[in-house]
Amino acid sequence: MNQTNLLRMIADGENSRVEFKRDDVQPAKLAAVIAGLLNLEGGHVLLGIEDDGVVSGLSRETARAEEWIMQVARDHLEPSIIPNWEVIESDGRAMVGIIAVPPSAPDKPYKSKQGSHMVTKVRVGTTTRDATREEEQRLYQQSGGLRYGLKPVPGASTTDLDPRRLEDYFVRIRGDAETPSANSESWRRLLCNLELAIETGGETYATVDGMLLFGLNAGRFLPQCGIRAVCFPGNEPGYATRSDERIKGPLVALRSLDGELIETGVVERALDFVSRNSGVSATLEGGRRVEHHDFPETAVREIVVNALVHRDYSIAGTDVLLSVFDDRVEVQSPGSLPNTVSIEGMRAGVRYARNQVLMTIMRDYGYVEGLGMGIRRQVIPAMAQHNGTEPGFFEEESRFTVRLSK
Repeated sequence: MNQTNLLRMIADGENSRVEFKRDDVQPAKLAAVIAGLLNLEGGHVLLGIEDDGVVSGLSRETARAEEWIMQVARDHLEPSIIPNWEVIESDGRAMVGIIAVPPSAPDKPYKSKQGSHMVTKVRVGTTTRDATREEEQRLYQQSGGLRYGLKPVPGASTTDLDPRRLEDYFVRIRGDAETPSANSESWRRLLCNLELAIETGGETYATVDGMLLFGLNAGRFLPQCGIRAVCFPGNEPGYATRSDERIKGPLVALRSLDGELIETGVVERALDFVSRNSGVSATLEGGRRVEHHDFPETAVREIVVNALVHRDYSIAGTDVLLSVFDDRVEVQSPGSLPNTVSIEGMRAGVRYARNQVLMTIMRDYGYVEGLGMGIRRQVIPAMAQHNGTEPGFFEEESRFTVRLSK
């Protein structure tokens, strides 16, 4: 937004998409307005403007104001968001803070803290009020009408997707002879057709799946992406760790046309973590030195990829957890098994996909077993050959864990 647009917005006054607030507004009242706009079709909160349109300006320093806004959005909204925030000089005298609330937010209904409860808010004209039961039901229906991976990521456009990795996918993986120039209309249509982007409200946003696969800074927009990798001393989890890393970034690696690795993705970095934090022994077999890793890479790779592809990304605030112990490695995925899939079905080779776009593109790259039976055809045989053990599968209400024993 520029100064001209800001002054025009102030002159037009408050409406269903614009709210004026002093910057000493109570956090609960500010969060309620943001929630109402999220549940509508987005809008703007102008901070430092009186109800009558008089510019009083920000009293906080810019950095402190931004920190406060982010805290309000984190602590007083459910689900929390990272709002778009900027500060513009209004008329040479005072600074105005602008909270831009995106349209088509993916997790409706949004709720704000009201006392000890979280309450769904709706915007009606220039007011924000509690949603009725019917209004809240409609918001849930709107949110559930789209697979989570196909939902727009608020604030993320197609320019937030890595053009190098996209070019690699189109040319090296798909075999396209040529691709449209980045950020052209043809490029936008291509991304939308592949469900890596979506058009809504006249704007084009990166989808959740697009950001996970090819995002330049996925962790900024989707805090639940990636892997928390921890190596514990001994055989039990605890506060003491040998290594603790947060692995964020695009799921897929970037390679040259001849397949040479240029940049790793989340999968490769997770495998490297296991390799660095587990042992290797060597034996002589037929006069040849043969190395034996604590855990077979084929099996580790499969369970890491499965966790990333099949986890429930609607569960915010938690990563895939990769834990390395002296006697085992475990991968814990947020969310229960999708649909009617059972552990017995997984062992038998039942095919399933909670996140179809992720599954398809990861399969194109060769990360996912072509027939969708990686547990049956990769993990179980690899462990049997490695040490004669079977992988362990443990399903709980909100997580699913796979264990490989040393």
